[in-house]
Amino acid sequence: MRKIGFTGTRHGMTDAQKKAVKDFLSSQKFNEFHHGDCIGSDKDANDIVDEFRAEGKKVKIVGHPPTYNKYRAYCKCDILLAKYDYLTRNQHIVDTADILVATPDTKERLHSGTWSTIRYARKKDKKIFIFNRNGEMRME
Repeated sequence: MRKIGFTGTRHGMTDAQKKAVKDFLSSQKFNEFHHGDCIGSDKDANDIVDEFRAEGKKVKIVGHPPTYNKYRAYCKCDILLAKYDYLTRNQHIVDTADILVATPDTKERLHSGTWSTIRYARKKDKKIFIFNRNGEMRME
């Protein structure tokens, strides 16, 4: 089974992203879902995976909380790991995951945690599934 890592904006997913991510995840076989436990997209993704679990899918949700609590979502996780600064936490998510699912809110740019995580996943040769705001997915 696979471990899926997730990264996204704290502004949350669009409805199109939510639908596309839900459809994608429903087609995947995975037993762990790792996210950064922040408001916005992390919480949205946590809720999607929690729906699968309510339907009987056996998936552990693993939270990688940040040290800075201002944007923390306090999601219901099976495993809550130690707190780290955003950059280190995001790298841990990538290092742990077999693939990365990403929901950025803009085109690629500097000074974005989501894009920084995607760039790190590229360096680690991870398979990345990027869902644009309109729900279109591209794989790298």
